[in-house]
Amino acid sequence: QVQLVESGGGLVQAGGSLKLSCAASGSIFSVNTMAWYRQAPGKQRESVATVTRTGTTTYVDSIKGRFAISRDNAKNTVYLQMNSLKPEDTAVYTCNALITRPGLAPLWYWGQGTQVTVSS
Repeated sequence: QVQLVESGGGLVQAGGSLKLSCAASGSIFSVNTMAWYRQAPGKQRESVATVTRTGTTTYVDSIKGRFAISRDNAKNTVYLQMNSLKPEDTAVYTCNALITRPGLAPLWYWGQGTQVTVSS
């Protein structure tokens, strides 16, 4: 089995910062692309940021220059540093990872999500 466990969400004032973490654990051969998604109330889930195993990153335009995704391959962990937070960043943030288990094809796995609320 594989689990993704997120932490670091919470309530912050506009302009503040939060850092999310997501650790993959279980029967893992390798962790490939890792990503953060978010879903605000009444909106579709969107991809916020991705990072490949070699460190190539992509970001949605709305968070460029404010958020930074990074990872620690030794810990199978992905991070999302969120700065200059805005009320419109309020959402449930969920991590996503392409994981290869021993002897099996790679599959995408999801965390349970963590709430980020930005007050104005």
